[in-house]
Amino acid sequence: MDWVERLNEAVRYIEENLTGEIEYEKLGQIACCSAYHFQRMFAYIAGMPLSVYIRRRKMSLAAVDLQGGGAKIIDVAAKYGYASPTAFNRAFQSVHGVNPSSVKNEGAAVKSFPPITIRITVKGVEEMEYRIETRAAFRIVGKSFPLSKEIEQNFLEVPRMWQGAVQDGTLEKILALMDGTPRGVLGVSACSDEETWRYYIAVASSAGTGNALEEYTVPGCTWAVFPGEGTGKSIQELERRIVTEWLPASGYEFACGPDLEVYFEPDPQHTAYEVWLPVRKKQA
Repeated sequence: MDWVERLNEAVRYIEENLTGEIEYEKLGQIACCSAYHFQRMFAYIAGMPLSVYIRRRKMSLAAVDLQGGGAKIIDVAAKYGYASPTAFNRAFQSVHGVNPSSVKNEGAAVKSFPPITIRITVKGVEEMEYRIETRAAFRIVGKSFPLSKEIEQNFLEVPRMWQGAVQDGTLEKILALMDGTPRGVLGVSACSDEETWRYYIAVASSAGTGNALEEYTVPGCTWAVFPGEGTGKSIQELERRIVTEWLPASGYEFACGPDLEVYFEPDPQHTAYEVWLPVRKKQA
């Protein structure tokens, strides 16, 4: 089963469990990656967060259940995993723009969101520079922050983490401890299925942590390393291209390991950086 087939198999799992529990870890297992990497892939390929897609599919089916007036709203809410009618009503209105009770009347307009089918067309319009680098485990020192299991929330929170680290002087303290490689300020997403998800602002270092900082050992891994420059938004665009353009035709797939961002300049408005993606040779 190739990479795209595994993604579509994961979509089928979603469809089969819209009235049950959808385990993000299971989705990762089907796609042969972590839950974290699956959510990132899905968001870049589908153009929407995984949680939004699941909510739209559930509310599409819920609207069909309510049309005709026979089903009770509380029963339909429970069917799709909503513990209270209030939460269900909020989700329903966010998708359809009307409340569930209005759909029970004939003639009410609702929206339909069919299941997606993933197809990847590699256009290759622009070249992508990269290198493959294998490193032994190395130690980093810095400050960590919890990450949400809903990955789209992290796109909002991580920039705030950086801003706070600059304003309270933490980043300056971290920079003074750098004595290893990769050289640069590191953003490390430690998000395997076997650990609590955390994001580290850190440097490679052998120094002590003191009372204010933490240490983490980045496990040995093979990374595909992509250079870039610009702002945080340009990094997200580079990551999107890696997933949708480079990865499908590369002969590699996601491996179990942290993502790294390596920043070579302190200016957040224009900085040179590298995106390190943990990879392994694609399995047959």
